[in-house]
Amino acid sequence: MELIRLALDWTPNTNHTGFFVAQAKGFYDEAGIKVEIRSPEEDNYEKTPAKLVEEKAVELGITPSESVISYQTLENKPNLQAVAAILQTDASAIVSLANSEIQQMKDLDGKIYASYNARFEDHIVEAMVKKDGGKGRFTKSNPDKLGIWNTLLAKKAAATWVFMPWEGILAERAGIKLNAFRLDEYDIPYGYSPVLVVHPEVLEGKQTAISNFLKASAKGFLFAQKNPKDAVKILAAAGAQEELKDEIFLLESQKAINPYYTNKNGTWGLMEDERWADFTNWLKAQKLIEEETLSNHNSLYSNKYL
Repeated sequence: MELIRLALDWTPNTNHTGFFVAQAKGFYDEAGIKVEIRSPEEDNYEKTPAKLVEEKAVELGITPSESVISYQTLENKPNLQAVAAILQTDASAIVSLANSEIQQMKDLDGKIYASYNARFEDHIVEAMVKKDGGKGRFTKSNPDKLGIWNTLLAKKAAATWVFMPWEGILAERAGIKLNAFRLDEYDIPYGYSPVLVVHPEVLEGKQTAISNFLKASAKGFLFAQKNPKDAVKILAAAGAQEELKDEIFLLESQKAINPYYTNKNGTWGLMEDERWADFTNWLKAQKLIEEETLSNHNSLYSNKYL
């Protein structure tokens, strides 16, 4: 069996359910591949999934589309490529506590935003503030990644970026009301997030294995859609964090995220050219990337391995 190593972007959560299902149900075995799933807890988030892919320490990594764009627009970096979209629709939002001063994005001026320190993140938030009539002048903090959500709850930051089917459900179950500001409401054509990325040299040598991995993973995500109760029992065994011990929460999160997995035709992983074009054109218009460094967005992704 050929080995495929997958680097998660976060501790196991419902964005990842399909991978754990495919592993537990034997879909990868049936496809003739052995899969090792690496949690970022292993090195306390010291290396990003994209960095691990760059170093060929793993075959595939889970990243936002911004990471693919960064690797193809920075010098002396391999041209990492996206080979599947884990979610078809953006499930994220910038959030603030409903009882805080941040009732609109423009209210973030002069306040603290808890950042993941991604390349385009703060520029995107700044654009949202400006679109709402603000100046886009907020203070950025960089808490430990696992502590960002708690930073918001402890009111050490006024806003942060979360996945609504995870942190949004956690807040709801805890009786915490949030204001959610979604990027499309501020005319930002955000790209796919998260996606699966691969090193071009690894892809060249393992095309069949990677294609088999994607097809088996698709079966895992479709199983999770149809059998959420069974799927979350599998996910619950994937890690030790407190959230995974709460199967009621996991089931709510799973049901919330299931519609995001597939397109209107019920297909997992497929990426639309228009989505990549719109996001890269927006980044160019904002002068966050130069036309010369990315003249053709088609190099950023491929659907042919699905």
